[in-house]
Amino acid sequence: MRKVFIVATRGGELAIAQTEIVTDALKKFYPDIQFKVIKITTKGDRDRRTALWELKDSGFFTSQLENALLAGQADFAVHSFKDLPTRQRKELTIAAVCDRQFAEDCLIATDAVSSIEQFRPSAKIGTSSLRRVAQIRRLRADLEITAVRGNVKTRIRRLDKGGVDAIILARAGIERLDLGRRICFCFDTVEFIPAPAQGALAVQTRTDDAVTNGLVAAIDDEDARMTSFAERQVLVTMQCGCHAPVGAFAKITGGNMEIHAFISDVEGRNFIRRQIVGPAKESDKLAEQIANDLLSSGGKEILAYLEK
Repeated sequence: MRKVFIVATRGGELAIAQTEIVTDALKKFYPDIQFKVIKITTKGDRDRRTALWELKDSGFFTSQLENALLAGQADFAVHSFKDLPTRQRKELTIAAVCDRQFAEDCLIATDAVSSIEQFRPSAKIGTSSLRRVAQIRRLRADLEITAVRGNVKTRIRRLDKGGVDAIILARAGIERLDLGRRICFCFDTVEFIPAPAQGALAVQTRTDDAVTNGLVAAIDDEDARMTSFAERQVLVTMQCGCHAPVGAFAKITGGNMEIHAFISDVEGRNFIRRQIVGPAKESDKLAEQIANDLLSSGGKEILAYLEK
């Protein structure tokens, strides 16, 4: 086997930390192999002003890494799985899904709070996600939502400077940057449903690269793969982008998979949520069923309105 493999990643601190998680895991299996990391700037890294829900292009944080793979400039790329478009290029595959320790969202605030109910009316909550906006407005319609972009530490600095009263972020990113002490509380994944595949790392390779695929498969987590793909199948079936106010969360207990999913208007008034349980081996079928239920219960109309 080759002694050096090239890894593509975004250049931000979190992306580097996530890439190190993957390479460190691989080194446990292959201590004699060297992993050379190349940093690539994506569209999302260059544009830090546009609110994520205003973006029309898919692959905003991933397409340049995929291009590097296809050009042979890297052997594999490490992504936050939730950032990858649901429609994958046929020349590329997800060879491993791993390190899904934290799927939930968390809140960081200037004051010590332990629930969303403790904020004063009109408190400013910063987020870059329509999914979070809809769920916060459903819980507290009196709060003011402010679009916040930038990397994790940029958002925290804005909070510390008084630009907002609180920010909502994926817990996985906070923990990977060793900033867990800043978390005021975490949302329950069933009550405040995460983005599909949130918290999971995806290791992407060229489909025809048998050597790299075999190497990376050593760190694949079967449960993380099954839950992440089931959640993403909800998006695929609903034919909605990753920025729509849609959430999905799956968990495996014994041989069963339980999926929670929702779709909502941005105001959180027309909030449709469903739950389904069935054999984990039928995860795709379960995901399609819950997605079609959401669509037939008013989801089609919500999506049609959002696309205007």
